Amino acid sequence: MALIVAKFGGTSVASPERIQMVAKRLISIKQQGNDVVAVVSAMGKTTDELVGLAAALSKNPPAREMDRLLSTGEQVSMTLLAMAIEARGYRAMSFTGRQAGIKTSTEHKKAKIQLVHADRIQTAIEEGYIPVVAGFQGIDEKGDITTLGRGGSDTTAVAVAYGIGADVCEIYSDVDGVYSADPRLVPRARKLDVISYDDMLELSSAGAGVLQARAVELARKYNVVIHSRSAFSDAPGTLIKEDDPSMEKAVISGIAHDTSEVKITIRDAPDESGIASKIFSALAGNKVNLDMIIQNVSEEGSTDMTFTCPESDLDKAREVVENVIPVIRARDYVVDENIAKVSLVGTGMKSSPGVAARAFTALAEADVNIILISTSPIRLSMVVAADQVEVAVRALHTAFGLDSDSVFEETMLSAEELEAKKKKGR
Repeated sequence: MALIVAKFGGTSVASPERIQMVAKRLISIKQQGNDVVAVVSAMGKTTDELVGLAAALSKNPPAREMDRLLSTGEQVSMTLLAMAIEARGYRAMSFTGRQAGIKTSTEHKKAKIQLVHADRIQTAIEEGYIPVVAGFQGIDEKGDITTLGRGGSDTTAVAVAYGIGADVCEIYSDVDGVYSADPRLVPRARKLDVISYDDMLELSSAGAGVLQARAVELARKYNVVIHSRSAFSDAPGTLIKEDDPSMEKAVISGIAHDTSEVKITIRDAPDESGIASKIFSALAGNKVNLDMIIQNVSEEGSTDMTFTCPESDLDKAREVVENVIPVIRARDYVVDENIAKVSLVGTGMKSSPGVAARAFTALAEADVNIILISTSPIRLSMVVAADQVEVAVRALHTAFGLDSDSVFEETMLSAEELEAKKKKGR
């Protein structure tokens, strides 16, 4: 008998019919002799709708009130799922973040989990219930509701899995695992059977949306095995776990892309010590998240400083840069919003010379211009024009031999279609 945490994303609980599918899956896990805890996201586009409601009333709603508002989405789905399980003759009990014992930092909208006091969940399991936990939320030291940021339900699931000592944390979504690239962009992308924490963390950080980077980081820290799989099929997915040093590593595990960043260049800044410190200390003080940073070669005592940041931080970054330019005596700045980042990821890169040369050659042959380059031992990231990202990802995927013989087909079946498919297969 195993102890399993099963997390279901918004598409998995987007309608009563899909909630019924999730209830049946959880009951099936229970019938196989396992104990299971569910973690759920808000239904479908509920979070976006709640954000829209707030925007209709205030241009800058208080962060505390936004957290209280957004947390209601998961509370709706957790309650409905518990009802669906009970209607099928099994006992279920729903838990908010507070009730699940999820203690967080005090930073609203981007809180970090600090502790999980899972006593109530453990008791519910022992009494034969299927606990259903609201993802994405917790409680801070003041007793205020906090949220964990986009994709935070993944982090909730991993934290709960660690807190109760689960054997595996199964994260269900509308894709059946981790692919060598986004299969909607690269139809011949390969599904990976296993990937290391390090490679998955780099892919998530570089834009792969299948798992939240913070969830992977937490899983690596506490050695929680993640099984990424589809909510719409019973096929095995991808295991994310500790790297096995005895296994031969592929040079490239996967290719991620991110179209949500912008590039800012401060032009003709004095080439003096302390200039970079003033720029990036000001950005850090305003909580602007930075990704790539490039300083050009100095010419006649001045230089250009370029960095990328999330588009969501652009307004804060503009304000900081406009204030810092007269202080550092720079000429001006320019913003480029039409960019995308493409990243090659693989622990095998460390022992494989020529990766950069092959990547640059592939992009050159595809007539893709590289704007910025950043490297680490297991990642090579390149910024290209936004309208060239699809060509770039496909060219790199083929150049590194990642293409599969089969073509990806996206399937999201209704409860009735799934039931008919199972009966047909009997």
